[in-house]
Amino acid sequence: MNDRPVPSLFEWAGGEPAFARLINAFYDRVEKDELLAPLFPGGVSRAHREHVTVWWCEVFGGPARYTAEHGGYATMLAHHRGLNLQPEQRFRFATLMSRAADDATLPDDPEFRAALVGYVEWGTRLALANSQEDADPVLEAPVPRWGWGVAPPYLP
Repeated sequence: MNDRPVPSLFEWAGGEPAFARLINAFYDRVEKDELLAPLFPGGVSRAHREHVTVWWCEVFGGPARYTAEHGGYATMLAHHRGLNLQPEQRFRFATLMSRAADDATLPDDPEFRAALVGYVEWGTRLALANSQEDADPVLEAPVPRWGWGVAPPYLP
């Protein structure tokens, strides 16, 4: 039996540098995409990329910097309210994020990728719902802390 502690998804991925690669690879794809680029007229700023990186780091078990420095869940929610995202955009977001994980050379073991895609599916569906004009979202909540779910990493 292995007594080693299970690392967080943040640690398993390679920390903030790995998530910065992921988010930059993702937004590089977004800027070239006909469905998603219009959401970012003039391109995706460095500041936006950095803020999203900090969000993803916190969600995946890293430091709670998005909460401390940017206002946490309420701020992220505010960025999506009223965007009226469409199902096709949600699906494209999820697809490009999965491809960006490959571009960024994130771990490709099934356990990590299942957790990553699980968050992407959950988060994009929540963003889609919360972006609608008639949305009635929860206004205050903690930043989600994503975990391994049913398949933690194999540690021999």
